[in-house]
Amino acid sequence: MENNLKYVTKEVYENKKISHNIYSLEIEGNFEGIPGQFYMLRCWDMELVLGRPISIHDLEEGRITFLYQVVGKGTEKLRRLKKGDKINLLGPLGNGFKREVPKGKIAVVTGGIGIAPMFYLAADMKNQNFNAGGNREDYELDLYSGFRDDVYSVGKFKPYVDNVYISTETGSQGSRGYVTDKFQPETYDVVFCCGPRPMIKKVVEECAKKNVKVYVSMEEHMACGIGACLGCTCSTVKGNKRVCKDGPVFPGREIIW
Repeated sequence: MENNLKYVTKEVYENKKISHNIYSLEIEGNFEGIPGQFYMLRCWDMELVLGRPISIHDLEEGRITFLYQVVGKGTEKLRRLKKGDKINLLGPLGNGFKREVPKGKIAVVTGGIGIAPMFYLAADMKNQNFNAGGNREDYELDLYSGFRDDVYSVGKFKPYVDNVYISTETGSQGSRGYVTDKFQPETYDVVFCCGPRPMIKKVVEECAKKNVKVYVSMEEHMACGIGACLGCTCSTVKGNKRVCKDGPVFPGREIIW
């Protein structure tokens, strides 16, 4: 296995429901990783062979947090974990967002569970800027989050962003409709995006029209998580790329839709 990566066993600190089929899983231990990277998680032996790829939602000393949606057998087993249970992790995996001190106006655009990796990105921007001797006025960061109905995790962003714009398809909160209806890329210097593929495609296309830089965290079904099986290949202007190995983060304009 590349770089001698192997699964390690850790203990669950907390696994709580925060919305319909949405859970926050905190695991004790010292972990590494940058925004946009992910871990393969598994809490089973032989019943399910492969781990499940879950992006880093937050990373603090002594603890890592994953925000995940229950969509199948693997995540259903994760949902059943209790405090003190053991879980196996492999990572950090993939290429994340570049860790640079941000300048100018920045937008983070998310859809549904695509909000998961973007909290760590927003928090890390503030930490990177502070560590470089900057202050909060050096950049402006806005969050655009779209949901079908239930809104979750948005409140956590408030210490790290200037403005929050929420859209729901049902109109239960924020603006009724899609988050892409409200987003205006021409007002930003750089855009970071994660969510359903049609949403990402729309954001990239609109950014291209306005000549705005955009980076996307792609969501694809993954098997091995380390680039060996080629199961998560996507098409780019530079040829076929593995989302788990070459991504998940790509310059948006490189993706062929």
